[in-house]
Amino acid sequence: MNGGYMKQKKFDDDVKIPALTDDDFKRARRVTPEEHKKFHQAVKNFRLRGRPKKTFGRYKPVTIRLNPYVLEWAKDQAKKKGIGYQTFINQTLLSHTG
Repeated sequence: MNGGYMKQKKFDDDVKIPALTDDDFKRARRVTPEEHKKFHQAVKNFRLRGRPKKTFGRYKPVTIRLNPYVLEWAKDQAKKKGIGYQTFINQTLLSHTG
């Protein structure tokens, strides 16, 4: 145990993380097997979202008008797969190319 001597970690000017004390460690408890299982399921299903890392020349930005029904279908399918809808549309189009 560190006896509360851990230095405070400073991430920015407004946020400080206090040092852990002996009381903190006394109040701590072990994670139950159920909690452990839920955590691993949540992490397993976690995927990074958002804009992919830019690679020169790999993708070309375009503007396209789609029927709202098609767009909702693509978003629903993408959500089921745990990916972004633009990625799903790209994969779908690529699967129909030669």
